Amino acid sequence: MLTSFMQGLLCCLTSKSANVVVPADTSESTDGYEFVEVKPGRVLRVRHIIPDRPVVEEPTGPGGTVSCKRKITVYRNGQLFIDNLGDRASAELKNCQNGEAEPNNTVEVELTDCGKSSAPVSIPDAGSEPVTTGKDGTDETAAGGGETPAAGQTDQSQQLRKCRRKPKRTVVIDCERKISACKGTHADVALFFIHGVGGSLDIWKSQVDFFSRLGYEVISPDLAGHGASSAPQIVAAYTFYALAEDMRLIFKRYARKRNILIGHSYGVSFCTFLAHEYPEQIHKMVMINGGGPTALEPSICSIFNLPTCVLHCLSPLLAWSFLKAGFARQGAKEKQLLKDNNVFNVSSFVLRAMMSGQYWPEGDEVYHAELTVPILLVHGMHDKFVPIEEDQRMAEILLMAFLKVLEDGSHMVMMECPEAVNTLLHEFILWEPTTPPPQKKESKTRPETAKAQSDNIKDDPSEEKPNSKAKK
Repeated sequence: MLTSFMQGLLCCLTSKSANVVVPADTSESTDGYEFVEVKPGRVLRVRHIIPDRPVVEEPTGPGGTVSCKRKITVYRNGQLFIDNLGDRASAELKNCQNGEAEPNNTVEVELTDCGKSSAPVSIPDAGSEPVTTGKDGTDETAAGGGETPAAGQTDQSQQLRKCRRKPKRTVVIDCERKISACKGTHADVALFFIHGVGGSLDIWKSQVDFFSRLGYEVISPDLAGHGASSAPQIVAAYTFYALAEDMRLIFKRYARKRNILIGHSYGVSFCTFLAHEYPEQIHKMVMINGGGPTALEPSICSIFNLPTCVLHCLSPLLAWSFLKAGFARQGAKEKQLLKDNNVFNVSSFVLRAMMSGQYWPEGDEVYHAELTVPILLVHGMHDKFVPIEEDQRMAEILLMAFLKVLEDGSHMVMMECPEAVNTLLHEFILWEPTTPPPQKKESKTRPETAKAQSDNIKDDPSEEKPNSKAKK
């Protein structure tokens, strides 16, 4: 503590930040690590693993096609109205209790009301039918039960309709996505792992090792100022748009035909950004403790607005607070995980710039509702940074979303429960929707004449008179 205080005092006197991470001079790949210069003087460390595998260029399975047709309307009173237009809107995913396809449905959501959310929904097991969270806050399997709403709910819905005036913004989505299982033997599949504030690519060690052994190509970068990436001493270098541009350049460098994005916390926002920039190349997404579908805006009353030297003096307290809020249990094992995986080991300057640079007004609920990619939401039950209501809200807004809650995990669930997270991710990566068989068209045959019908009746020995009398 005394050492930290002296370093912070020296930081204030010299106007320099301590603990600045400097990348290695070489850009050659060593043990799967590469240093990529995204901009002059801006170098990111990237772990890139291409495992040895048999060459299978095309997927072995046929896959399935999902229809994405919806109309999103935002009114000036803050009301969000989602209308699923297609006759087969996610019919491959959503089934009523009687087995028939779910009819068209509409959704009315208040943008300012985040307290009313649906219950968590589990991802389907491998080989089973998936269950998604309904856009009206109920499970899709119960959407066609035919239950009539209560009188209070009817009055409330009528009041919401009366509040609507002229729409402020209208977005129409009409497309079809082909979704197939992504196996490690397919050379056109790449997995991208993106960490959040205070993390590093080392937090994905269990996931990177697991999927590389299965034959997947894995890419995991260090954000600027984190891990072994360069740490520019400019506040503008850590805004959302600057970091998102870094991730875009990394994606363009390593992207394959089918790419799966896995983000944690703040990294989920970069995955959402990439899904909008490259909708045809993003095959699936995984959001781990990413929070609700709200636009980013830095908090005015935050401890991270304090001067850098003060934050440096408080760094032991901040690390202890992160341990308490980020892990379900706080013991020697968790402390060692923080140390081994290089978590919360960033300079005070970078930490302050990252928190104050989280400004992304475009990332609102409409922005997330436009996503048509299948998304797995993973939430740690003991997470004190992101409430479960936010991930439930995300599941309501997204078109195809599976929400899975891990009871033994917290914010750093990929480090606390690596086996469970790896299993969930692998099942989701291998999942593909089942396309219903095409409907058989009725054969159009020429009608028989009255004489031919009477001849058939006479020639049929099975036709008995008593039966004909009984019919009369």
